Amino acid sequence: MTKLAFNELKKALTTAHVLHLSDFIYHFTLETDAFGVGMGTVLSQKGHLITFFSKPFTPELLQASTYVRELFAITAAIKKWQQYLLGHHFTILTNHRSLKEIMTQVIQTLEQQTYLARLIGYDYYIQYCSGKLNGTADALSRVLEFISNKLLLLSVACLTFLNELKHQLLQNTHFLQLQQEIMNQPE
Repeated sequence: MTKLAFNELKKALTTAHVLHLSDFIYHFTLETDAFGVGMGTVLSQKGHLITFFSKPFTPELLQASTYVRELFAITAAIKKWQQYLLGHHFTILTNHRSLKEIMTQVIQTLEQQTYLARLIGYDYYIQYCSGKLNGTADALSRVLEFISNKLLLLSVACLTFLNELKHQLLQNTHFLQLQQEIMNQPE
């Protein structure tokens, strides 16, 4: 079932016209979710996706509470998209109900203070949104778990273009002549 959902997500993200350009006239919405081994976040306006990303958690965050991981997801997304959000009112959607009242809660740990300090200067409203309604961010956070548990593949870019270009340039007499002139008179 998870593989089917992952393939459906891949298909939806690669075939549909998903992303839209931002318009600073309209209100931004930031959807976040922390699940298992990673987080997923989405920035949208008027129900249209502008950008999204997912990120695996560090070993320290894997040991942290759900509250801290959800708070990290919010602050990481705000940091990533500060050029969109700073100076504009926006709504944060999270499926962690206690974060809705973060500004009125008693902050008890240094870790909470650190994350809360990262929100200073932003004009936001945190709204609770169940996981079912926070679908895209939820799916992005779960894809990381699927990938880390099921796929053991390392992909490395192979730039054959550069080798081909070098080979062709070394056969071009005009290029070789210019190269020799530069070597003889570098100034």
